[in-house]
Amino acid sequence: MRRLQEGFGVSERFACRVAGQHRSTQRKPRVPRPIEDGELRAELRSIAKAHPRWGYKMATRVVRRKGWHVNRKRVQRLWREEGLKRPPQGRKRRRVRLDTTDRLQALRPNHVWAIDFCFDETSDQRRLKIANIVDECTREALVMRVGRHCTAEDLITELERLVVVYGAPASLRCDNGPELIANALREWCRFSRIGISYIEPGSPWENAYVESFNGRVRDELLNIEEFGSLLEAQVVVEAWRIEYNTYRPHGALGGLTPAEVRVPWTEYQPALS
Repeated sequence: MRRLQEGFGVSERFACRVAGQHRSTQRKPRVPRPIEDGELRAELRSIAKAHPRWGYKMATRVVRRKGWHVNRKRVQRLWREEGLKRPPQGRKRRRVRLDTTDRLQALRPNHVWAIDFCFDETSDQRRLKIANIVDECTREALVMRVGRHCTAEDLITELERLVVVYGAPASLRCDNGPELIANALREWCRFSRIGISYIEPGSPWENAYVESFNGRVRDELLNIEEFGSLLEAQVVVEAWRIEYNTYRPHGALGGLTPAEVRVPWTEYQPALS
């Protein structure tokens, strides 16, 4: 249009009529080009390299949190073109029993803490026992204690440390493992005025939050990392726990991290007092 106007000295209206172009199209301002695919592809590759078990949905949340204004379908297309599509897990999902609806539900942070264990081994084939304590409201991993063993006294030590930092929970939820039904833990809960709720034997779905967390730990950490020693395992697991709480967006929390979910509650607490 500009060449016609400059070459023949005609108006924009006449040039558009001759060329058959609508004037609104001619006068529409240029929209800045979206983020170059090359930059976005590099970002997605770095996310997939650091977290090989994440899918495009999690990657979309992460890049949006970093300030990228991208469409989910675009991320999905680039994710597949880069060969980063997460393979299916192939695990069967077990249905929740109908009689679990009356169980205590977490309504606020520090209301219910869930406890469970997962296991791995170092390169010398010696066992690692990881005690996970999760806040069911914020999905925050409060503790991931790594050791060769974990007794009831070890659990009490970790719980006492958490009570100093966060305050005492209203209840603990756990299975019927020997460390969890020990008299030492029961007595500590009684003297600390903390309730303890045991799930039915052989019913891990009743402790769904920490079981789901154990699945993430297994999938994103233990199946990827090989630990050369106990100290290395403790350092790597603690770094993963911090990243899980502060960096990894959680789908059930609306794309927020567990640490971000806790912030409004901690800010509102002084007002209550």
